[in-house]
Amino acid sequence: MGQQEKVATSLAGAVSEGISASLATVDAELARRYPGDPGTRQPVHTVYVPGNDFDAGTIRSWGDQALAALDEHAPDARTFARVLGLADELAEPVYTRVRAKLEREPIEDLRVDFEDGYAGTGGADEDADAARAARLISEAYEQGTAAPYMGIRMKCMEAAVRDRGIRTLDIFLTGLMERGGLPDGLVLTLPKVTYTEQVTAMVRLVEEFEKARGLEPGRIGFEIQIETSQSILAADGTATVARMIDAAEGRATGLHYGTFDYSACLGVSAAYQSSDHPAADHAKAVMQVAAAGTGVRVCDGSTNVLPVGPADKVHDAWRLHYGLTRRALARAYYQGWDMHPGHLPTRYAAVFAFYREGFEQAAARLAAYAGRMGGDVMDEPATAKALSSYLLRGIDCGALDEAEVSGLTGLDRAGLDSFARPRRGDLTATAG
Repeated sequence: MGQQEKVATSLAGAVSEGISASLATVDAELARRYPGDPGTRQPVHTVYVPGNDFDAGTIRSWGDQALAALDEHAPDARTFARVLGLADELAEPVYTRVRAKLEREPIEDLRVDFEDGYAGTGGADEDADAARAARLISEAYEQGTAAPYMGIRMKCMEAAVRDRGIRTLDIFLTGLMERGGLPDGLVLTLPKVTYTEQVTAMVRLVEEFEKARGLEPGRIGFEIQIETSQSILAADGTATVARMIDAAEGRATGLHYGTFDYSACLGVSAAYQSSDHPAADHAKAVMQVAAAGTGVRVCDGSTNVLPVGPADKVHDAWRLHYGLTRRALARAYYQGWDMHPGHLPTRYAAVFAFYREGFEQAAARLAAYAGRMGGDVMDEPATAKALSSYLLRGIDCGALDEAEVSGLTGLDRAGLDSFARPRRGDLTATAG
């Protein structure tokens, strides 16, 4: 051992204490506004089913229809891979996992829709459909047949439909409470949000429900659907969506991009309304920056091109959907909408290929970082966070097995979590 260096300082301890005191308010604001990712599973998609169509067999029916589409239009891994342009080494593992997913868990997140997709004919119909949705969702969770996340999309807070939306939400939540309480996977969606005051109104609404039913304050969260230009850019030039997150008072769980309403709001012609239009890219980039670090997750939109008809039409629609999903994943939009059972095969194919093709490199880099073993890339704590988050998302959706990830990284689930969600300012995270 060499000679130990002499350590000397010039500043009194009071200097550091004074600076810390002066930044105490900032420290508290950082912790409040930017708590980081909640650490829960994020579904890879949201499926919207009209409230008048939703029944006890909806989830299984979507899975069966998706499997039937594969049987008819891509009955083996080679055909499916050729349609989508999958690499040879991915063909069999992706196809096998897609079929297994459709058999086991065809839908990860389901929203019973009482807004644009709803076709009820009057108030009594919607009352009955909302009550039925509550009963069926409660029964699904009790019986173990529910999707991991389920809930409703109510009508918006605009004057013409506000009272109806509030009543539907009340009936639905009351129905859940009468049947044992709110399930852990409950998700609510507030559509067509234009002003922050509408978010504040939603906060007050769920607060009143919590008080009425004796629930813990803050129990009920909700997603904010971004479908108007004003929700991105306010009249004063500020980013409305950032203020909406703040107005939600910690209750916002997601920002969902509405491809077609938003596109129409900007005057985009119907033929060009798509989630890869420059207008869509701009909106989602603003949403992404506004949500970063807040714990609010961003969800991409959908395609309205359905994989139906003869094989060539189905294959064209599959290629489009697969490409849009892969594009979204590369841009860190890990969730999107699916509009039809025929979209499920390509949703899962895109997601599984995304995680499997980068799995070994990500695992090797994280293992090198965790073991401080070097390698040909010098990674930092922020990159280790991204690598571990990538692997965890792959495990959660079924693209990767926990055992194969552990085998290459030397980390169990808790170890991956320790890198994915380090403490604020911790630049020396170590393997768990």
